[in-house]
Amino acid sequence: MSYKVEYTSKSRKDLKKLPLDIAQNIILSINSIKAEPYSYVKKIKGTKNHPLYTHRVGEYRVILDIEDDRLLIIVIEVGHRRTIYRKY
Repeated sequence: MSYKVEYTSKSRKDLKKLPLDIAQNIILSINSIKAEPYSYVKKIKGTKNHPLYTHRVGEYRVILDIEDDRLLIIVIEVGHRRTIYRKY
């Protein structure tokens, strides 16, 4: 059972702002965790019933929401590690 990946409009804009090779690495990395996402992510802020997760790709971080009931990984935001956590 593999999870499906969806990107928010914010995450698409974030990826377009990055250099092409870095954006491709991030997309490949996200696609590689679809089978077992919890092995590659770390829990960050969120409610107890609905936490958010971060996935590390070099110096960049991907903020994710994982919905187990629908087997869905939602990419919320992508950014450099020095700025991405300011909202969370």
